[in-house]
Amino acid sequence: MDHTVVHFEIPADQPERAAKFYGELFGWEIKKWEASGDQREGGFEYWMVKTVPTDEKGMPSRPGVNGGLMPRMFPGQAPVNYIVVENVDDYVRRAQQLGAKLMMEKTPVPSMGWFAQLTDPEGNVFAIWETDSNAGQTAAASSGEARNAGR
Repeated sequence: MDHTVVHFEIPADQPERAAKFYGELFGWEIKKWEASGDQREGGFEYWMVKTVPTDEKGMPSRPGVNGGLMPRMFPGQAPVNYIVVENVDDYVRRAQQLGAKLMMEKTPVPSMGWFAQLTDPEGNVFAIWETDSNAGQTAAASSGEARNAGR
């Protein structure tokens, strides 16, 4: 597997303003992501950024990297690149052995995959990504079963 950049995230104080800027400057298609069902409960604002066209699965249909835009979570938050790996857990361990520090533990993106964010020994933030269409399904199914049990 090539360990390439597969996604980027741009933090913004005013996401609408940033979306307009990048859309007009580069012609990128930027749309606010509308979460479905249980995903809406967290209330996380996210904008999908298409720098290249995608296929029916949302994957780039020609060379290029698509990404996201989101509200800045803390002062000085920098853009983050996501690098695809075979297994997030294995690469978190390996990165830590090489001097990285874990910032955000393995987290599911339901029906898409898993990610974790780290800082390298120079203090740069990066993320690792594992594609998995079953990510987050067990937790979502369990919470649905718990909600339905109370009926």
